[in-house]
Amino acid sequence: MNQIEDIQKEFQIDKEKLDYADIKEKYLGKQGLLTIALQEIRNIPDEQRAEYGKKVNDLKNEILETQNVEQQKTYSNKERIDPTAPFDINTKGEKRNRISLISKGAVHPITKEVETLVEIFKGMGFDVLESRQIDDDYHMFESVNFPKGHPARDMYDTFLTEDGYVLPAHTSTMQNRALKLFGPPPIAVVLPGRCFRNEATDAGHEHTFHQIEGVYVDKDISLGNMLATIKTYLEAYLEKELEVKVQPAYFPFTEPDCEFVISCPFCDKAGCKTCGYSGWIEIMGCGMIHPNVLREGGIDPDIYTGFAWGFGVDRLTMIKKGIKDIRHLRDSNLNFLEQF
Repeated sequence: MNQIEDIQKEFQIDKEKLDYADIKEKYLGKQGLLTIALQEIRNIPDEQRAEYGKKVNDLKNEILETQNVEQQKTYSNKERIDPTAPFDINTKGEKRNRISLISKGAVHPITKEVETLVEIFKGMGFDVLESRQIDDDYHMFESVNFPKGHPARDMYDTFLTEDGYVLPAHTSTMQNRALKLFGPPPIAVVLPGRCFRNEATDAGHEHTFHQIEGVYVDKDISLGNMLATIKTYLEAYLEKELEVKVQPAYFPFTEPDCEFVISCPFCDKAGCKTCGYSGWIEIMGCGMIHPNVLREGGIDPDIYTGFAWGFGVDRLTMIKKGIKDIRHLRDSNLNFLEQF
């Protein structure tokens, strides 16, 4: 706690003499003061972890707010334009494209939603480990209970390079690394990343999309803990109370395997186009981590149990924002992106 207070005092001094780029690098860069402080959350006692995480996030938001203040100062000092005047008067004869006239750019809606979700998980005490965009067969399949020749591999038809590397079809490729990196238990980590699958595209499917995997391992962990955890972060993200249920599924890396279903947040189970008039939306796969996966990650399944889940950020974004076609999230259409 004293470390966070010292960083906050230093930031109050720096924001008066440094510009935002220098502040961001010093505090939020890869070796930034706040980045390092956030990594220390795993060493904080359980009873202090929530308060510590809140203080770190509050300071991060305060630092990010300095960008808005800096932009407002810059804008107020600029010459105002007359929107009713001819084009060449406002541009003083310069050719300006549409982007420069509107803004300098903005964060992509998917990136925004990933950041929002990650902040929710941090507040729940989870560590964060970003997934890779190219991996090997062991982490893609074998480490998560897909032996060579296993027919379930056909469920994850992805892209392979000529030298045997694979573009991850799910962020479960990071499970084995997470178990080894954050072990011994308790382990609580989310794994955001980009995924790739060799499939035809339509309004609901893309060959490139984003996932967030979650892993929790400790003694005496049950399906009840999993349901409560997933329900908590979905309600925080969708800003609505939800009814939830699970239905049977099959995944080689969990046992038992479930599909997590929520009451439709748009029609409150009355039935609408979004939920196919069923009142329910299947949102993700989840389940108790298979003993083989725990064992492969160096965790004794006779002592520890855990659960994992994986959901598509693109799909969750579509549900929250009312987007009807997933392809809009990748096609760089300014008319679409400017809405966010």
